[in-house]
Amino acid sequence: MGAIISGSINLSKLNKDRLYKGKDGSTYYNFDCYINDETGKYGHNVSLADHQDKEEREKKTPRNYTGNGRVVWTDGNIVVAEKMEQQEAAASTEEDDLPF
Repeated sequence: MGAIISGSINLSKLNKDRLYKGKDGSTYYNFDCYINDETGKYGHNVSLADHQDKEEREKKTPRNYTGNGRVVWTDGNIVVAEKMEQQEAAASTEEDDLPF
């Protein structure tokens, strides 16, 4: 495990238009989590904001911050997650190399 982050989300700040249904019928909301190197005035070093797509980032649309928190534990080893397609491709390559 790389880290534990404790935080809260202000539900009144969520943009209801960004809610969507997943394949399983559950309702989802995409957000981005920012972990800062410095701790702020209230002891927070984590911010949550609505996820922005490439177009929104290029237009420099202001972020809608919806929550905050703090890193409460870390083992000092946080890694970047691989995309699912990369993991599936690696698995299929491994299967193709089997000797039988």
